[in-house]
Amino acid sequence: MTTTLYAQPYDTSATGFYVEDAETFATKSAALRNDHGQPVEEFEIQFIDGETIDAALAKAIGLHQGDVAAFFEKIEAWDNHQKRCLIIAAGECGYQFGWQDDPDALDVDIYEMSSMRDLAEHFVEEGLFGPIPEALQFYINHDAIARDLSVDYAETEIARTRLIYRCA
Repeated sequence: MTTTLYAQPYDTSATGFYVEDAETFATKSAALRNDHGQPVEEFEIQFIDGETIDAALAKAIGLHQGDVAAFFEKIEAWDNHQKRCLIIAAGECGYQFGWQDDPDALDVDIYEMSSMRDLAEHFVEEGLFGPIPEALQFYINHDAIARDLSVDYAETEIARTRLIYRCA
């Protein structure tokens, strides 16, 4: 899917333009003049169309005109997991991020689960609490474990996908 951004000039006497790549942005922004023939230097960048996860990424990082080239490059290079890590780290956990940083190096645990209870059940099944005798399996209080997990984990939704995460 093509990603479309709109460059809205802060100069109210100039008309903005749509872009689908960094080269078009560079060319059009350099050529744009206001009603008085002066160059337009500052733009608000608006996400118009594209993948929902890319819109969430643009919002989380606070996309601005200095990021346009890197943004177009990274939305092609990164997979959805890397984008989710960055969205959560920058948007939810307050991490500082530079485009040269590696999203895989961010200390964020993400689980695609619909509730804390599902995460609790997953952790029990994976043996996080050690081996549980078969006779005791039906006595485990998953709701209590979920409440305990909610101290360290939080829930969010990115691109219509429910996620549970923890920032270290």
